[in-house]
Amino acid sequence: MSPVLKDKVAIITGAGRGIGRAFALRFAEEGARLLLPDISLERAEDAVKEIRAKGGEAVATETDISDEKATKNMAETVMKEYGKVDILINNAAIWYGLDSRPWDAWTVEEWDRIFAVNVRGTWLCCKAIAPLMLKKASGKIINVASGIPMVPAAQLQLPYACSKGTVYTLTHALARSLGPSGINVNAIAPGYTASEASLRQKGSEKGFELSILGQSLHRREEPVDLVGTAVFLASKDADFITGQVIYVDGGTVML
Repeated sequence: MSPVLKDKVAIITGAGRGIGRAFALRFAEEGARLLLPDISLERAEDAVKEIRAKGGEAVATETDISDEKATKNMAETVMKEYGKVDILINNAAIWYGLDSRPWDAWTVEEWDRIFAVNVRGTWLCCKAIAPLMLKKASGKIINVASGIPMVPAAQLQLPYACSKGTVYTLTHALARSLGPSGINVNAIAPGYTASEASLRQKGSEKGFELSILGQSLHRREEPVDLVGTAVFLASKDADFITGQVIYVDGGTVML
């Protein structure tokens, strides 16, 4: 059986660690050629090294997605390296280092930085890459949202929850805007996942216990649990799916 993403070019932001890295490793296995933008060039290059050791093709680039110039450079780089882009996964976000606290204990600076990356950064990546997809009238944009806006934990991670709720709106709006041009826009909403960022949060052990109690499947969610959905949405099997937020959370949120 041929890899389902053979000859596809994918950009996966924030692929240096955690969920983004899991996406990158699986997409490489499925035959995709990768551009891996990350705020840390060192982490991105480490992911590239692992992918190349397994026979995959990937290029690292240092990118702060909240900076419009940086996202434009990302678009120029993918064209220089591969001449096209078929898939964009907007995975990069601020989650690392965000410990739970009351709704009114966050600073203005924290709100602004979280929204600059999680919302503006996601929009800027779409703004930079969608024109490249428009030229060939096809493409898959996959945003990484979160299930947190739909669960009680939102009150303890309020700016993050609000930023990811905005990604829902962005996904729906872009699906409407880009659909007539043949571009699919969907989102994946993970539950509380055992990424490096989550595992280093204060009280994460208790957090996983509570999350598992709210799930229908009673085990901890791992980054690898998300990759199959991403591959599906990036593949031709999902060509008639757009504007959807798919919850991959062990059966916590049910709509």
